[in-house]
Amino acid sequence: MKYVFLVPDGAADRPVDELGGLTPLEAADTPNLDRLAREGRGGTVQTIPEGMSAGSDIATLSLMGYDPRKYYTGRGPLEAAYRGIRLKPGEFAYRCNLITEREGIVKDYSAGHITSEEATVLIETLDQELGDESVRFFPGVSYRHLLILKDGGSKETVCRPPHDVMDRPVNEVLPSGPGSELLLDLIAKSRPILAEHPINKGRRERGKNPANLIWPWGQGGAPALQTFMDRFGVSGAVISAVDVIKGLGYYLGLEILEVPGATGYFDTDYEGKASFAVKALEDKDFVFVHLEATDEAGHEGLAEEKVVALENFDRLLVAPILAGLEKYDDYRVLVSPDHETPVATRTHTSGPVPFLIYEAGGPTDRLSAFNESSARTEGSLKLANGYELINLLFE
Repeated sequence: MKYVFLVPDGAADRPVDELGGLTPLEAADTPNLDRLAREGRGGTVQTIPEGMSAGSDIATLSLMGYDPRKYYTGRGPLEAAYRGIRLKPGEFAYRCNLITEREGIVKDYSAGHITSEEATVLIETLDQELGDESVRFFPGVSYRHLLILKDGGSKETVCRPPHDVMDRPVNEVLPSGPGSELLLDLIAKSRPILAEHPINKGRRERGKNPANLIWPWGQGGAPALQTFMDRFGVSGAVISAVDVIKGLGYYLGLEILEVPGATGYFDTDYEGKASFAVKALEDKDFVFVHLEATDEAGHEGLAEEKVVALENFDRLLVAPILAGLEKYDDYRVLVSPDHETPVATRTHTSGPVPFLIYEAGGPTDRLSAFNESSARTEGSLKLANGYELINLLFE
């Protein structure tokens, strides 16, 4: 049996006026997903436990079959794991965004989706200027980087994701509570270093948002997770452009497949991801394929771009994977967003998301299409706990 799990990040949404009152999933032309929905089963799943923040770290942990209330320690340590950083007892890893602050307001959580090349120079400069034995900065991809604290970190610190505080005054949403003093000091010291850096001077001259402030969040220590092989008895691989997904894959003992054209943005190589997935199934039982573009469109409030990303997902990724599966006698396909990212709010929300599961010759609900309303009104499956969903794949 071959198993495929497809996750269009943040694809779930609410009705959008500019789409004629439809959600992006309803407005998008997705014949392959709709066929799977008609021939398979579907419903809704609550991926974010009550009282926990809506984010891909918590939601994906849930989708992978692990109760976040028991196993979640933070986003930072997952991203650190992928970067080869092994946290020691007492060490804390933080996601560290490069953001744009303008006149005291959080204006851009991604600093204009700064290139990895530019960002690496800035993060290395910060490490040289502010780093020591207890404070280290590590470059990642685009605006997504890491801050590791040997001393002074705390899980009790209140750190808000920058995409959740867009257009709000910086001083109102800075880290607070126990352990925040060191973070506030580093944020303040990053301002003059970044403001005068040639990289940012060049970005301003080209009309691009400068990366003029760091924003640490998602802190935690190393988690303890049972591997997929030990838990489910399957070998597997992860395909994603996002470090937190790849870091989770590392802890679960899954092979991390690097697709050269996977960018985590609208220009990602959909076909490359599909090709790598089909190839992986030749010697793996399971492949997890994650798409970030749908989430980025939600964060930027771009309804039409989200529709395009969903159509590309269906045509350039889902279709070739389904074609590659035809040579196998038995296979199952599970499709689910990790959480909602409504274009109206431009941030993650924690409502239930639609999902479908398909197996040739298997049971069917005959859903009319793959979208929120169809899953809610026509689907037979309503899961209150996201970590139970993967059992449908492996049952």
